[in-house]
Formats: sequence, C-alpha cells, structure tokens
Amino acid sequence: MKLPAILAAGSGDTAVVMLHGVGGAKEAWSSTVKALSDSGYRAVAWDMPGYGDSAMIDPYTNEGLARALEALIDALAAPRTVLLGHSMGGMVAQEAVALFPHKVSGLILSGTSPAFGTPGGAWQQGFLQSRFAPLDAGRGMAALAAELVPGMMAAGAGAATHAAAAALMARVPEAAYRAALSAIVAFDRRARLADIRVPTLALAGEHDRNAAPAVMEKMAARIPGCEYLCLPGVGHLANMEDPAAFDAAVLRFLNRHFPRENAE
Repeated sequence: MKLPAILAAGSGDTAVVMLHGVGGAKEAWSSTVKALSDSGYRAVAWDMPGYGDSAMIDPYTNEGLARALEALIDALAAPRTVLLGHSMGGMVAQEAVALFPHKVSGLILSGTSPAFGTPGGAWQQGFLQSRFAPLDAGRGMAALAAELVPGMMAAGAGAATHAAAAALMARVPEAAYRAALSAIVAFDRRARLADIRVPTLALAGEHDRNAAPAVMEKMAARIPGCEYLCLPGVGHLANMEDPAAFDAAVLRFLNRHFPRENAE
C-alpha cells in the first residue's frame, strides 16, 4: 500500500498523528504541527486517502481508511503513537483503536462523535442528498465550501480563518468528498467505546453544530477515564478558529500522559 502524504516536523518517542475532517487536508494542522514539534513531539499530519497527494482507496470504507492509517503508523515506527482526529478524522481514530488497539497509545478526539445517526437510515440518505445536490448541479467544491464553511465556525471567527478553511475544502477532489461522506454515514463505533483503554481526551467546541458539546460529553462518559474539555468561543473548526487555545489544550494532555524525553 502506498503511504499517505504527510506534513511532519519534530522528533521524540511520541508521534502525534493528526487526522483531518471531510473538508480538510494536512495543512489544516499547520499550527498544531508547529506547536507540538516545538514542544518536543513528533508531529505528523496526513492527507486522508484521496486527498492532496494521497492515493485513493477502493473500496472507500471506514476500515479501509483505518488500514491506510495503520500502514502509516507502522512506517513511522514510533515507540508511542497518539491519534489526534478531527470530525471524520476522529471517526477514523476510533476505527483504528477498535481494529488495532495495540498500535495506539492515546486518543484526542476533536469535534467528532461515535456514530453518524443510525447507519442506512432515512436521515443519512437525506444528508447525503443535501450535500451532493450542489455537486450534481455542477456548482463544484469551491461553491460548496463557500456555502458550508461559515456554518462550521463560531460567529467571532475572522475573515482570514473563513478564507483559509474554504480554500482547503475547495481543493478536495469531488470524488474523495463523495466517498468520504458515504463512509461517514456508515460509521458506528458506539458499542466499542467502553473498550478504549488508552488515555483519551474529548475536545469540544462551545458553538459546534456538527458535533455538539453535549454529544461529545456523552461520548466521553462512555470511554473509561476519558477527559472532557469544551473550548469556549469556537465552533466545529476549533483548531483553525483558535489555534492557540486548541494547541495548549492538546499539549496539556500530552504532557500529562506522554511526557517528552528529557523533559524538565
């Protein structure tokens, strides 16, 4: 299997592998890659299969995405691997810890949930139709991004942040976007939450309408020992809306559970 494209920096015995959402790319993690690598961690952000320079997979399933991630984890060969997943990336992280728990040392789940409704239900099909309709009409990913991105952020997000997130989503290949959404609606790992036995942080955004804080808090309660934190003033794209607060929360968790080598 060809390994996914990555953005990487830093070194150390703990690799933090960052997994973006449906409308993202590895560049969504630029701030966090710098913050973590500057703090002594090996920071790695991937392009999910079909995104950026990463090859498409077929079939495009949650398990297939997790197996692509497993190949990357194996190639990194770090003594400890922490998965930091946002939105769909958080679902891939949950799939990974269910399929190969011995390769995952910790989890940070941001703006995500353990299921996307009831797989195969009418709501899911309606969701897909609503997201695919603009593409079916030939409007393209840039127009879709301009429509969707503002609703993903809190009211206080600046124009530059809106533009950066929209530019990332506009670059997503339409085929990958369709495949990723189709995978999401089939995702359901609620039954395996209690099996997660690694240090875990559930990181919500106060104004997130995609993965509401109440949903994330409920998910955290079902994961043994999971820490829950709600970041104020941000929406679904917390890592881009307030990178300083987001990165600080991630580093506090990492420093508690995965202290750096030679840390004072």
